Amino acid sequence: MEDCFGGLEAGGTKFVCAVGTGPSDLRERTEFPTTSPGETIRSAVAFFNACSSHAKLKAIGIGSFGPIDLHPDSPTFGCITSTPKQGWRNFDIVGAIRSGAGVSRVAFDTDVNAAALGEARWGAALDLDTFVYLTIGTGIGGGAMVNGRLLHGLLHPEMGHMRVPHDRRADPFAGCCPWHGDCLEGLASGEAMRRRWGMPGHLIPPGHAAWSLEVNYLASALVNLICSMSPQRLILGGGVMQGLDLPALHDAVRELLNGYLQAAPILDHISEYIVRPRLGANAGVLGAIALAQSAANP
Repeated sequence: MEDCFGGLEAGGTKFVCAVGTGPSDLRERTEFPTTSPGETIRSAVAFFNACSSHAKLKAIGIGSFGPIDLHPDSPTFGCITSTPKQGWRNFDIVGAIRSGAGVSRVAFDTDVNAAALGEARWGAALDLDTFVYLTIGTGIGGGAMVNGRLLHGLLHPEMGHMRVPHDRRADPFAGCCPWHGDCLEGLASGEAMRRRWGMPGHLIPPGHAAWSLEVNYLASALVNLICSMSPQRLILGGGVMQGLDLPALHDAVRELLNGYLQAAPILDHISEYIVRPRLGANAGVLGAIALAQSAANP
């Protein structure tokens, strides 16, 4: 029986599960909505157990929505902590997958850090050691690699909750973040777009005022990240990005920077500096497989 690795991208909207060893060897893949913990974990465990009948899973990697507890010496390690998502607060996702799938080695990180790892190993951040991965979907999250290591620190990055300028005359929407109101996620996430405009982003046509507002908020966030972290590249994924005019975002970032950073990637090659994920919709689950590989071969 051939060895392989399991990956679980545990998103707030959907779970994506896969087994394999990389983009060219993704043997099985499935996705399903994120509902209650019991129902959702049962679906994930059933998938991995079915795969185990014809491939030995050496480890499973989990990239999860958060906030999460990543400290192995903490009594709540492996848990989703202060999430506003119904039923998931303080849920031990690592323990549930480990016991249900019968796999002792389970690696754990944020969904966006996992996606960053996937892009570093196989995608748009290949051969880079310092970059940022930002996902703009139902919520907004960010992962980062700094000097070749995923960024953790006190907890883990929560880039979606940075503060950005909010002109209430131009945008009277109060924001939808239950914790902070008009943080980046509260103003620019897919959920913010849905509440502000009464329809999801994929139904908003090009040229609608929603998109210029979205570009302004994201440009402010990217400039904050560029100035604070000096990344070699910014990779932007998530469902909202499918409708966003990326060249307009490039122009807005350069306008806000106003020539302050004299770096060729920004001045002359910004289309190669702020990019979409090369792994597309599989960035997160492939990153989870990469986490599993690291756990099996530390």
